[in-house]
Amino acid sequence: MRLFTNDLGVDLGTSNVLIYADGKGIVVNEPSVVAVDKNTGRILQVGAEAKNMLGRTPGNVVAMHPLKEGVISDHVMTVRMLQVLFRRATQRSLFTPKPRVVICVPSGVTEVQERTVINAAIEAGARRVYLIEEPLAAAMGANLDIRGPNGHMVVDIGGGTTDVAVLTLNGVARSSSLKIAGDSFDEAIARHVRRRYGVVIGQTTAEDIKIKIGRVEEERSEETSMVVLGRDAKSGMPRELNLDSFEIGEVLRRLARQIADEVVSVLEDTSPELVSDIAANGIFLTGGGSQLGGMAQVIEKRTGIRCTLADDPASCVVYGCGKSLSWINHMQEGPINIARKRAMRG
Repeated sequence: MRLFTNDLGVDLGTSNVLIYADGKGIVVNEPSVVAVDKNTGRILQVGAEAKNMLGRTPGNVVAMHPLKEGVISDHVMTVRMLQVLFRRATQRSLFTPKPRVVICVPSGVTEVQERTVINAAIEAGARRVYLIEEPLAAAMGANLDIRGPNGHMVVDIGGGTTDVAVLTLNGVARSSSLKIAGDSFDEAIARHVRRRYGVVIGQTTAEDIKIKIGRVEEERSEETSMVVLGRDAKSGMPRELNLDSFEIGEVLRRLARQIADEVVSVLEDTSPELVSDIAANGIFLTGGGSQLGGMAQVIEKRTGIRCTLADDPASCVVYGCGKSLSWINHMQEGPINIARKRAMRG
């Protein structure tokens, strides 16, 4: 009957939703954005089409991110977004029941937030829901061997949260979740442009600046620049700016150092034996935010430990969720009480 399963692995991210279908691979990779008609409540677009509407909608239409800082902020819109994406990911027939779903959650979530994720997935059409910690999924997706007693460290920088975790024996020995990630970099760029130049830019433009010229390493590398069009805060008229990578790097470096400081904090709470393993194995970076230029160098310089960017870092978590589908029959259904486990470890 495994031939007819519709089991799904879901990376329910603040910026993007990725869905892995058992036996097929990644079948959905869409921005976590919903566009809805406020008058009728009708969903107009989900994913990339909805993201293109951000900041461009008429009065009766709102385009929004239903997740903030790694957790659900708008339950109804999250359910409706997942309904659309589940339909895209599955092929329903008489022989296939509703899908069982493995969803990753940040290591900083509370039990209430866990239940919110589970309820949203059930309402969206899942038959059963299983949770997995994001750094654990990221480690599996990065092909780290975490089955034995050898320690590994993963720093997963997503859109809303950064998860730092020490992994061993198929579990999390130490972890921390920081609400500084890809979206924080975008917001810092937008604030800087407004304060220094009096120009207002949207989230999409800020993200574009980060991707094209954002770098955080302290050594001054070859400068790049780009032309940005925004709105003058005083006159309301369009205004063009030329921004360079050194200026944007100064803005982003403080946030990158905070992530590096959190890595050090987790290492300080980790047993000497596991720290020695990590020193030998290195630190692995996953998540879309880890692709920011120079991030690995900042962490490596702060910790003195080799830091490596995983292959296809933005997809590591969903690949890990996909791998977990092979033992879904042995997973615990429902909340996994991450916060309580973390308190007991502490």
